[in-house]
Amino acid sequence: MFTGIVEELGEIVRSTETGDDSALVAIRGPLVTSDARHGDSIAVNGVCLTVVDVDGGVFTADVMGETLRRTALGALRPGDPVNLERAAALNSRLGGHLVQGHVDGVGEIVAREPAAQWETVRFRLPDGLARYVVEKGSITVDGVSLTVAEVGDDWFSVGLIPTTLKLTVLGTKRIGDPVNLEVDVLAKYVERLLGDRSAGGAR
Repeated sequence: MFTGIVEELGEIVRSTETGDDSALVAIRGPLVTSDARHGDSIAVNGVCLTVVDVDGGVFTADVMGETLRRTALGALRPGDPVNLERAAALNSRLGGHLVQGHVDGVGEIVAREPAAQWETVRFRLPDGLARYVVEKGSITVDGVSLTVAEVGDDWFSVGLIPTTLKLTVLGTKRIGDPVNLEVDVLAKYVERLLGDRSAGGAR
């Protein structure tokens, strides 16, 4: 479990195909690897990956083909920056919201509007996700916990403060770039519970 508060901007070092529709990805992140061990979880642009090895501030993780196809990780190349966050500890502050590191879909930046102290960014939503996104609700974009400013049928917008623009990949992403999206898991549980109740009532 994560909080959506990025700890460090890391960098893709290399990605090696390992056959059987998978890859071994090496990522530089001195802070998140300072106490990392084999089997630990680190979110990379919002995708929960399991540490295989750590060597000199670089950790490696196996990435399955399913993950490469259903997230934006497959588009990353050596040298690309990535948002990194270690799994939350039970005694840590919940600065963002509950984030699983399970990407629900890949969105796309469709507009950026700079202002004096912040920037408004609009994202296109994949089919089926709009019903989970509400104004003033939480959403995770490339691992960053954000508050939804506006939402439409197939889009939503957020306001990015200078700190977010400076310390995460969202500051350098351009129009047309893909982003990993994870909606608030509470919305999905509520939908499932209400659906089960409706089905039970029908019987």
